[in-house]
Amino acid sequence: MSRFLKIAFALIAFINFNCAIADNVWPTHPIKFIVGFGPGGANDLVARTVAEAASKQLGQPIIVENKPGAGSVLGADFVAKSPPDGYTFFVSAGGIVTNPMIKASMPYKEGDLVPVGLLTISPSIIVVSADSKMNNLKDLLALAHEPNGLNFSTAGTGSTPHFVAEMLKVKAGGKYEIIPYKSGSEGMVAVISNQVDATSEASVVVIPQIQGGKLKAIASTWNKRIAALPNVPTTKEQGYPEVLIGHWAGVFAPKGTPDAILDKMNNAINAALNSPSVQARLTPQGIEPAPGSRASFSKFLADEKGRLSPIVKRANMKED
Repeated sequence: MSRFLKIAFALIAFINFNCAIADNVWPTHPIKFIVGFGPGGANDLVARTVAEAASKQLGQPIIVENKPGAGSVLGADFVAKSPPDGYTFFVSAGGIVTNPMIKASMPYKEGDLVPVGLLTISPSIIVVSADSKMNNLKDLLALAHEPNGLNFSTAGTGSTPHFVAEMLKVKAGGKYEIIPYKSGSEGMVAVISNQVDATSEASVVVIPQIQGGKLKAIASTWNKRIAALPNVPTTKEQGYPEVLIGHWAGVFAPKGTPDAILDKMNNAINAALNSPSVQARLTPQGIEPAPGSRASFSKFLADEKGRLSPIVKRANMKED
């Protein structure tokens, strides 16, 4: 048998093996979704909501396991080093893109995790205290141009609020005192208590405080308004389309996981995200389901990396 025929038969066997895994064998036992943050946060909520619905598509339970630490790096590393058999997946946040830009070293290589599908996007909402005189982005930027500038709280170096502040600084100018807190919740409380002028946090975090009359939303940092805050204009509508960032969640698998399994999981999570029950649970909290293909998720990641990398370099963002 010629070398060409041997290669051809081997390729056919590999394709058939992959199809058999996806269609006839996988999954045969419970699957794990690893979340790189503790219970109760936005990523945990998304993971558990999607896991419950996707498990019905796959015929096996999907167990959510929390492995917090190092800005989700510990959870990502665990999955990167797991067997590529389709039973361990990582539910990421945006840190999977920005951590390698900011941290001095990483325990796994970028290619050790492969994209499966985007789950949701929760836009960052720029907020001020409810009694603030600022009512829109123009007012906020005007304060940044006053002699004392603007005090802006963040959840630490490289957090989404930090990126929002840097984007505003680059695109609109002004003076910004960026004040890091241990968490987004602490940064939000600082705004409510008028310790700082403003912050920008995930819609799921600030919506209860907006509805409770403690915060005022002045802009959404995504490219369209969200259903939970239909009266809050986007940064794009207010003249700053470059101020664009969201708190997103996506699913990754260890490198080497068969394509047929990745496709089947992608189909399962898309079916979950399109289901009325999942949408009814997430959308009122400002979390927008974002189903799509593996290819569209890969493009999303490349676009995020291309947009955010120059900001990291310009702001000299380094690990706290």
